[in-house]
Amino acid sequence: MKYFAALFALFMIGIVILADLNAIPPSIRALYDFQNGDKIGHFILYGLLNFFLTLAFLRALPNRDAKRIALSVGLILALAVGAEELSQRYFSARTFDLMDLAASYLGLLLGGWSVFLMKSNR
Repeated sequence: MKYFAALFALFMIGIVILADLNAIPPSIRALYDFQNGDKIGHFILYGLLNFFLTLAFLRALPNRDAKRIALSVGLILALAVGAEELSQRYFSARTFDLMDLAASYLGLLLGGWSVFLMKSNR
């Protein structure tokens, strides 16, 4: 799981870099080329990122408090996502949007909560 989580994190970093450079391929851009498609993309991608990373950390640190791990991973991601969204002000191809940030944060919440629920039901 840790390798998959790391690969997904690298994938997300790649998407951010491509978006900053206005170089996202048209085939990928078409996936969210509908009203509020970018918000849905933020929600799903950041939710999956938090899900995979939290799950990987919980498995890597089985003797640690699951709540603390989930909260720590989520907060670190929230800071990184917020900084990334704010940084869009400095790229001509990007625009800062509070609704994108809100969708990202909701995705983070759902992703982390899903792992926590999945682990507590075992």
